[in-house]
Amino acid sequence: VNPEVILLTCEFNNTDHRTELNGVERLIVRRGQSFTINLHLRSGVYQPGGSALDLTVETGPQPSEQYGTQASFGLTDQINTSCWSAAITSPPGNMVSLSICSPPDAPIGRWRLTLGQGGSVDFVLLYNPWCTGDAVYMDSEEKLREYILAQDGIIYRGGWKYPIPTPWNYGQFEDGILNACLRILDMNPKCLRNPGKDASGRRNPIYVSRVLSAMVNCNDDKGVLLGRWTDDYDGGVSPLSWKGSVEILRNWDTNACQPVRFGQCWVFAAVACSVSRALGIPCRLVTNYNSAHDTNSNLVIERYVDENGQLVQKSRDMIWNYHCWVENWMTRPDLKPGFDGWQVMDPTPQEKSEGVYCCGPIPLKAIKEGELTDKYDAPFVFAEVNADVHTFMKRKDGSTKKIISSVHVGLKISTKSVGSDRREDITHLYKYPEGSDEEREAFTKANHQNKLLQQQDNAGLLIVIKVSTEMRKGCDFDVFAVITNNTPNEKKCRLVFGSRAVSYNGILGENCGFKDLLNVQLAPGEGQVALRMNYSKYAENLTEDNLIRLAALLLDYGTQEAYLAVRNVVLVNPEIKVRILGEPKENRKLAAEITLQNPLPVPLQNCCFTVEGSNLTGGQVVTERLNSTVEPGQDAKVKIYFTPTHSGLRKLVVDFDSNKLCHVKGYRNVIIGK
Repeated sequence: VNPEVILLTCEFNNTDHRTELNGVERLIVRRGQSFTINLHLRSGVYQPGGSALDLTVETGPQPSEQYGTQASFGLTDQINTSCWSAAITSPPGNMVSLSICSPPDAPIGRWRLTLGQGGSVDFVLLYNPWCTGDAVYMDSEEKLREYILAQDGIIYRGGWKYPIPTPWNYGQFEDGILNACLRILDMNPKCLRNPGKDASGRRNPIYVSRVLSAMVNCNDDKGVLLGRWTDDYDGGVSPLSWKGSVEILRNWDTNACQPVRFGQCWVFAAVACSVSRALGIPCRLVTNYNSAHDTNSNLVIERYVDENGQLVQKSRDMIWNYHCWVENWMTRPDLKPGFDGWQVMDPTPQEKSEGVYCCGPIPLKAIKEGELTDKYDAPFVFAEVNADVHTFMKRKDGSTKKIISSVHVGLKISTKSVGSDRREDITHLYKYPEGSDEEREAFTKANHQNKLLQQQDNAGLLIVIKVSTEMRKGCDFDVFAVITNNTPNEKKCRLVFGSRAVSYNGILGENCGFKDLLNVQLAPGEGQVALRMNYSKYAENLTEDNLIRLAALLLDYGTQEAYLAVRNVVLVNPEIKVRILGEPKENRKLAAEITLQNPLPVPLQNCCFTVEGSNLTGGQVVTERLNSTVEPGQDAKVKIYFTPTHSGLRKLVVDFDSNKLCHVKGYRNVIIGK
């Protein structure tokens, strides 16, 4: 067989391998599944049994049969899906259809196929979650539509009492994104140190997930994002300004792998989700509310407050209002049986693992069962969802006293549901029901002695904070310290009820309202004290996270006991309304009318709407600015035009920004017809 012309039939192959949304200009196929190329012979006619063809495939800079990065093979009667193989599938003639298959554990990445003396062709090989022999195989078509093919999603932010869905454009099939993802693998330090070994390692999704967890942040390498957890975003943009991963990955790829400024946990996780899906690893983004950051691995978060109940930073241990990571789906042949499935992988740089800022992959099952010796980083993730919280009061004389406070971590662990925008609670995949025998068994395995020894205090006094059902930004509202005296006697107490702005990772800002009552008489039963939150007081102190931390500290003069209640409240942004004008069709210009009503008692200036959506806005961010001021109660309204390129259900993601109202998110699902 001596081919003169090689036709890759990219459109047919890419569609068959579910990669056509990457484009059909080059061959992109999945491992363990055959693809077809057509050969026009230079001379003669192909005859079965009478013609030979030697094929070679290679990947990486140091191809080697020993490492699985090179293979030589000839024609066989039929395809063998367990190794590199090729078979002719057309009748005799001068045009030959050649079917080629890779093994389901071949390294992913860029490959070159050489056909005897007839030249060579390049193709990209990805993981194949549709292939039963692949380590990332997932047996649900509906789940694969969500965890591989869906180009947009929902990230949960806000607080555990009020999860706020935030839309995100993953955009893993947009132009140039797959190239950027492959470049991330090429720029990782393991590849730069030993490219041959790294190319071989790419057969293994455990290895690749760990590489991604390190490379999405730039702390040790030429990674994608630089984190910033202060309000100073000079030289970059606020993490809240991003609406999707496309712009971030393109910026990194086109600027010589300089880190994109700036990211926070949900941005790191969202970019990791885009890259995982692009490479063919099923992936979902997860939010853990009241997420513990245990820096000394003792499974205890120690918090100190002053005599006004306000946090004093004495330790690096923190409780984040929420923290986002991703779960990647794969088998774990390196662990004992039973640990296949979802694995936590966290690209936010928090603590070093094996000398590098990365975390995971670790099976959810290992976290749930308290198997903390399993790879990788089980103790850190276990603490995020299970750590115990001890609170101490630091007095002016320097002494400390433990105070009674009920703070739980690992609440309402959330992800987007398959096939809908509803929130799915997956807490049960991380932990057993509180107080159950299974929970005690997991804590015993994890040597979580504090939880095992914990006795429920039957305190004489109980204090909790209650709030209105919905607190909208721009409004004044009341919050309440509700105190229950469970004793038969009247109690004389001091109540300090304060509020401060807080960022989502627990860093406190300025005072938003404060009340110190030195002489509270508590009769047996329940009573409450209100604290008024005025917009005029909290407006200038709020961070972009729209969070206020309420703390009520009750001091019993009789027993000298101190009781603390803490609660974070989320101020709700106004709704963005999106109205689609006309019938949405492929390759037909479409308009969206976007409206936001100013809920603040002050005018809005420098108003700007930006939108993007996979297969809707051509991989670009569309911007529309308002020249006029928007008075209180008035609408900010724009019309934005875009041309959808593919049919199907798509998300148009919207961001509104102004001088007083920053990074309000909204979206509209649009069904594009053919």
